Amino acid sequence: MADAAPLYLGLISGTSADGIDVALVRFATHPDVVATRTFAYPDNVQAGVVALARNAAAITLDAYGHLDAAIGACFADAALALLRDVGIDAREVAALGSHGQTVCHRPNGPDPFTLQIGDPNVMAERTGIVTVADFRRADLAAGGQGAPLLPALHAAVLADAATSRAILNLGGIANLTLLVPGRPVLGFDTGPANCLLDAWSLRHRGTSRDEGGAWARAGRADAGLLQRLLGDPYFAAPPPKSTGREYFNLDWLDPLLPNRIEPADVQATLLQLSARSIADALRVHAAEVREVYACGGGVHNAALMAALRAELPDAKIDTTAALGLDPDFVEAIGFAWLARARLEHAPGNLPTVTGAHGSRVLGAVYAPLA
Repeated sequence: MADAAPLYLGLISGTSADGIDVALVRFATHPDVVATRTFAYPDNVQAGVVALARNAAAITLDAYGHLDAAIGACFADAALALLRDVGIDAREVAALGSHGQTVCHRPNGPDPFTLQIGDPNVMAERTGIVTVADFRRADLAAGGQGAPLLPALHAAVLADAATSRAILNLGGIANLTLLVPGRPVLGFDTGPANCLLDAWSLRHRGTSRDEGGAWARAGRADAGLLQRLLGDPYFAAPPPKSTGREYFNLDWLDPLLPNRIEPADVQATLLQLSARSIADALRVHAAEVREVYACGGGVHNAALMAALRAELPDAKIDTTAALGLDPDFVEAIGFAWLARARLEHAPGNLPTVTGAHGSRVLGAVYAPLA
């Protein structure tokens, strides 16, 4: 029975750094989600994350160390708060899987690296729960991109033996998992989903979110600018590939802007960039897909979802809620799933997705007691 299955916690803060998503899950034939919640970062912690992402060179080692410990404490407090809310003792949880907070992702070049902070020692000590963290670097060490990692969960619980479908994560960056019967699972980052939209909104409106895409709808996409943006080599590069806001940010955008253009028109163009780059990736790598299920914060951007439907008129576009997973917590569920895989010494990556030399057990285990 599902109730007899162990409990796992999954925690992640995405590139927007607007909060910590927490999911408490049992795994049987399908994830049995007991509870979910999002906890906001304290203002000073969020400001530290944003500052580190914007200008890592200006951050001192002292500031970095304090932020690493503070994020670990925030993750621990979020886990304990959720458990209190549902009346479950921490001793009933088999493990906590923490993605942490990505502050830099550089998977290419002579010395590839990816960096997620939030000290797991602090999490284990404060919660008393076995903590699994540092999921990405084992794949990177094996020649992979270290991302995306959620396609393994998508393939395990969302695939259909008779249907070609795609799972689309609309976070700061968009990534696709292509589940085509008879073919290896393919997954990769297509480019920006929300990161440029959020950054442009923050610059011009003082808010890091364009609620529902209303501001983008008030503008008119500039065809010439859209083509310049789509001309970036990343979009045409074959998978495996992954990226982050270290690449797609306002420093990337600014040199490509025309001398005179209304800010709302730029926002409309950035929204079209997200939709078009996703649709182009689907057309190139899995043209037969007729079902797309989206998750992540972008599902709440009605303008972005409408743009995707316009770009893919022959596809059914829905959210993962139609498949039984809350679109706001698929990633948190995924890191609970990866924590379970680590304790069972099961591989967590898919080499066909990340490009790693082979399957690898992901994550390091931090025990709260000697």
